[in-house]
Amino acid sequence: AGSVGTVMDNQNGFYYINFTLFWPGKVQVSVSLVHPSEAIQALERIRVESPDRVYFKSTFKSASSMETTVCNLCLPETAPFCNFTDLRTGEPWFCYKPKNLPCSSRINHFMGGYKNKLLTGAEAHYFQSAKNIKIPILPKGQGYVIVKSSTHTGIRKFNLGNTAKVGPHLALDIDNMIKMDYFAHGKPIRIQPISNQDLPFIANKLDDIKGGKDTVIAFTIWCHFNTFPVETYIRRLQNIRRSILRLLNRSPDTVIVIKTANVQALPRDVSLYNSDWFSYQLDIVMRRMFKGINVAFVDAWEMTLAHYLQHELHPKQIIIKNQVDMFLSYVCAKR
Repeated sequence: AGSVGTVMDNQNGFYYINFTLFWPGKVQVSVSLVHPSEAIQALERIRVESPDRVYFKSTFKSASSMETTVCNLCLPETAPFCNFTDLRTGEPWFCYKPKNLPCSSRINHFMGGYKNKLLTGAEAHYFQSAKNIKIPILPKGQGYVIVKSSTHTGIRKFNLGNTAKVGPHLALDIDNMIKMDYFAHGKPIRIQPISNQDLPFIANKLDDIKGGKDTVIAFTIWCHFNTFPVETYIRRLQNIRRSILRLLNRSPDTVIVIKTANVQALPRDVSLYNSDWFSYQLDIVMRRMFKGINVAFVDAWEMTLAHYLQHELHPKQIIIKNQVDMFLSYVCAKR
């Protein structure tokens, strides 16, 4: 068992660490330095100066002609571009215009790649695996405290011909009248080639759902926004929040569950795109954005941080099971 603590900087070289302790007895305290302060300054700089350090592409096709161009939330005005801003949510998206095809011929979206050489020579010293990334901080003296006490097998997945990691996917349990749909969330998303029609924005999908006491909606959205300014993520969550409120207004018995961010392994290069420092800020924004409305959370952050297994972007099966169990506790609470 584990409990996640919070750290408060006293701005004088000392820190307070607070833990919620759920059981009596002896426990060990573990503290890690994810990044030194100099690395945080570098991460702040590249987030502002290089929001396009992850880039995307789309294929444009008409008859036998085909072209591929670079796409992103914002593009340098070095060439004409196509505006694919979503008309319902106002979420922006742009692709450089193909040389010989119209913008309307765009057929898909996929991950383009990562830009390199983001750090200066001095900054690179603060991103060294096993030296200054996620380094345990050893306590002086004894590192413990004493605390006194005060899945459904009938579901069948149907092959829709889509790639396993991309979707969409469909599963049915005819006997119990259960239908499960899976969709990847809308751009930006680092993903294998996927049809435009199979990549809906969460807000739009929520607006298309009738809802009701037999409807359960679960979603997560954070990792693919780590490379962009926080304002981009706030705008996306505001759209989702408005759609949730509309859904709960017309169908207040609908169950909505949100999975939070989780910690992950941070080799040097990964830190520049998916640092836990980025994820933690987005996680705070998510929790505040949906505070006070009738949604539930699966706290993946605490579930991964408190677990003895090594951190991974996609956690091991035992952690996934814990997350599913918590999700089902909300689903089955009133049933």
